[in-house]
Amino acid sequence: MTVSSAPGKVYLFGEHAVVYGEPAVPCAVERRATVTVSLRDDDHVRVRAEDLSLNGFTVEYSGSTGDRPDVNVPAPLVEAAMGYIDAAVEQARDAADAPDAGFDITVESDIPLGAGLGSSAAVVVAGIDAATRELGVELSPREIADRAYKAEYEVQDGQASRADTFCSAMGGAVRVEGDDCRTIDAPALPFVIGFDGGAGDTGALVSGVRDLREQYDFAADTVSTIGDIVRRGEALLADADPDADPEEALLDELGRFMNFNHGLLEALGVSSRSLDSMVWAAREAGAYGAKLTGAGGGGCIVALDPTPETQTGLRFTPGCEDAFRAELATEGVRLEEPPTNADSTAGDDSVEESS
Repeated sequence: MTVSSAPGKVYLFGEHAVVYGEPAVPCAVERRATVTVSLRDDDHVRVRAEDLSLNGFTVEYSGSTGDRPDVNVPAPLVEAAMGYIDAAVEQARDAADAPDAGFDITVESDIPLGAGLGSSAAVVVAGIDAATRELGVELSPREIADRAYKAEYEVQDGQASRADTFCSAMGGAVRVEGDDCRTIDAPALPFVIGFDGGAGDTGALVSGVRDLREQYDFAADTVSTIGDIVRRGEALLADADPDADPEEALLDELGRFMNFNHGLLEALGVSSRSLDSMVWAAREAGAYGAKLTGAGGGGCIVALDPTPETQTGLRFTPGCEDAFRAELATEGVRLEEPPTNADSTAGDDSVEESS
């Protein structure tokens, strides 16, 4: 039995624009997906998933995840969740040259699914790490990031960027521009996250931005402007002391750029009423800046505020289901100690299918 975990992330700047080769700066946060893998003596894969913003389920299959679990949640979320696990399994088999390896897999996560916090990337990264280790192969974080990107690229029909998977594998703050991925020595920024309880359709939102960009020159210019904001923000972080608490002047300028970034994303049609309400509630509570994080359409916003005011304000905001502080996760994918009394059976509320 092997247990690995990987962190979720927030975008300080750059979502959507990163798909078109512009830079982005995501930051790993201490909300983790944990994947437990045990090798089987056949080629079947049995997946038990919990805490993915959907009812727990178990599914056993061989070959592919064509038959999805019959659980009472939106079909795209379940199909995506199973697709990511399937792709992680294939990457692990390829890395270990073990095409017929079978696994019992348990996925646990405190990252809301589809909410813009990188749940899929964290599951894929942790899954590849745990499965390859279980097969006797240890990959570097960069190798895991590369394979996780290939998995997401496949599931998302070529619309994925390297940002989420690289950030989850490496931890901390990172800078991604096309295939150029590097870590950033950033200070511990005071993130506050608001969650509306929903999830956006990443594929539809990315396609929508692509259509706008192809139809209107000013939409293409908007995407380029987001890239300019990222470069300005990255320069600010480069001048900051990573070992000291961030100064007010730094937070003020970063927050201003976050506000600009949110306005441009709103113009591209990827925000929502609930996200905008949380963004304004955070700003009115005294946050230095606030913006949506991830694909948009619903899910999460991220704000900068070292005080408790923004978290309190969000909790009283209609449409906000949860608000919490998230520390910068300085460690990316990592091996965890396996539980001493692991129970590999599914819970009473799970559904099992076999092929």
